[in-house]
Amino acid sequence: MDNNLIPKNPSAVDKVKALQIRARELGFSGFGISPATLGDAGPRFRKWLAEGMAGEMGYIERGEGKRLDPNLVLPGVQSIVCLSTNYLTADKDMSFVDEKNTGDVSLYALNEDYHDLLGARLKLLEDALKQAFPECSTRRYVDTGPVLEKPLAQNAGLGWIGKHTNLITEGVGSWFFLSEILVDIPLPYSTPATDHCGTCTACIDVCPTRAIVAPYVLDSRKCISYLTIELKGPIPIEFRKAIGSHIYGCDDCQIVCPWNSFAHKTEEPAFVEREGTRNLIELMGLDDEGFRNRFRNSPVKRTKRRGLLRNVAIALGNSGNAEAIPVLTSSLEDAEALIRAHAVWALAELMGMRSLAVFDLKLKAEQDDMVLAEIGLAKIKFSRSPESGLHSDL
Repeated sequence: MDNNLIPKNPSAVDKVKALQIRARELGFSGFGISPATLGDAGPRFRKWLAEGMAGEMGYIERGEGKRLDPNLVLPGVQSIVCLSTNYLTADKDMSFVDEKNTGDVSLYALNEDYHDLLGARLKLLEDALKQAFPECSTRRYVDTGPVLEKPLAQNAGLGWIGKHTNLITEGVGSWFFLSEILVDIPLPYSTPATDHCGTCTACIDVCPTRAIVAPYVLDSRKCISYLTIELKGPIPIEFRKAIGSHIYGCDDCQIVCPWNSFAHKTEEPAFVEREGTRNLIELMGLDDEGFRNRFRNSPVKRTKRRGLLRNVAIALGNSGNAEAIPVLTSSLEDAEALIRAHAVWALAELMGMRSLAVFDLKLKAEQDDMVLAEIGLAKIKFSRSPESGLHSDL
C-alpha cells in the first residue's frame, strides 16, 4: 500500500478508506465490510440444504458447518471485507434463442478464469490490509471458500440478494463476481443494503426450467447453470427442451432484471469473449486435445470435454439445424458414453423416426446402459408417434 495514502497516526476508518482506494486501483468495483455474522441467512441455508436443493453439489453440504460459522474458517474472525468485480463486457438480450448454430455461454465464462485473475489481485489487497493492520490474521477467497458470500456481501452494503438469488447493486445491476477477505480484528462495518426488488417477478417468469421455485429460493436441481456445469451425468429428459441453446450456464434471469439496465461495461480485457467459444458444430467436433486448447485457462474447462459436448448435443438437438446431423452422427462413435447418449437424443430430435436406422447402423454393438436407454426412449417415442421429431422428413 502507498504509505502516502495513510495520514499520520491514522484511525481504523482512515486505514479502511485507504484500503478502499487500493481496491479500486486493483480493479475491484465494490468494497464493504461485514461483521462475521449471518443473521437469518443461516437458518434459510440450512432449510435449503435439508430440502435437497443443492442437488449433487456435495461440497456445499460438506462445508455446511463452516458456511454457517465463519469462525470455523478463520478462528477469531470478526470482520469480512467483501468485494465485487464487474465482468460485463457486452450487452446481452434474449435474441440468442433464434441463432441455430450459436451456443449460449454465460458472460462470465467467455474468456479467462476469473478465479486466477481475481485471486492474484485479492492477494495484493490482502497484503495491503496486513500492512495497515499488522496484528491481524486473514484468509481470502474468490468464490471457492466455504462462506455464504452473498449474505455477507449484503451485510457489507454491496447489494441485496434478489428474487433470483443473485446479488443486485442499486444503480449498477448484478454482472459481477464476489470475493472476500476474512479478518480476525474488528473493522468499521458498512451499512447493510436493503431490498429493492419490490413486486417485480421478471426473473421468476423468464426462467426456462422454473428453477426459482419461490421468491428468493432457487432449486439448483432445476437450474440450467447447475444442469450444464455442476451435474456430471445425463441431463434429465424433462429439462432438455427448456435448456434451448445454453451450453454453459444461464444468464436469463439477469438479462431481464430491470436493475441491469443501469449496468456499465468493464474495460477488463480478460473478460472479453475469446474466438471459438460458441459455434455449436465446431464444438461438437472437438477431440480431447482440441478441447484443452480451446478452453485453456477458461472456466469452461470445469465441465471437461464430456460435459461440454453433452450440453452442445442438447443445444444442437434443440436447434432445428439439419447441418448438425453429420457431426452428431460421428459423435455416436465417441469414446465417452455420456456424449454418445446425448447425441442419440439430439439426432432423434433432428431426424425423427429416420434416426432409428442410424442407431441400428452405428450402435449395433453398443453395450452401455445409458446409451441403450436413450435408444430405447427414441424407439418408444416413435412407436407412439412416427412423425415425431423436428425433421422427420429429412
